[in-house]
Amino acid sequence: MFSKQLSVFIENRKGRLGEVLGVLKENDINILSLSLADTTEYGLLRIITDNPETAKKKLSDSGFSTMLTDVLIIKIPHESGSLQTLLTLLTENGINIEYMYGLSVNGEKASVVLKAEDALKAERILTENGVEFLSTDNI
Repeated sequence: MFSKQLSVFIENRKGRLGEVLGVLKENDINILSLSLADTTEYGLLRIITDNPETAKKKLSDSGFSTMLTDVLIIKIPHESGSLQTLLTLLTENGINIEYMYGLSVNGEKASVVLKAEDALKAERILTENGVEFLSTDNI
């Protein structure tokens, strides 16, 4: 089950992140998770929202460079080694993880957002091995 992640490319300068968040706030778009990576000149903001298509349009209309990407949001037990076990499963099946970040959700299990090089294969392997998925609708 794929979810849409919104990526926003922003200049690495004072106040620019606040401008992105302001556009989302003005349009009543809720952020469910985010990850921000920076370089000297720009930042890459990855966001899971409750309305990714509208968020993309509103940010693009405001002059931001945006992109929607399919990602997997997976649930894993809150137990030592559970993430490593999951990653071993993917590695053994030839799947490269491009990036991942945590997602805060109430419940007994942790959640991570995962982008795999071969997303369809990753989804199939994880499904076959009983891994639970979340969508933005059930977060």
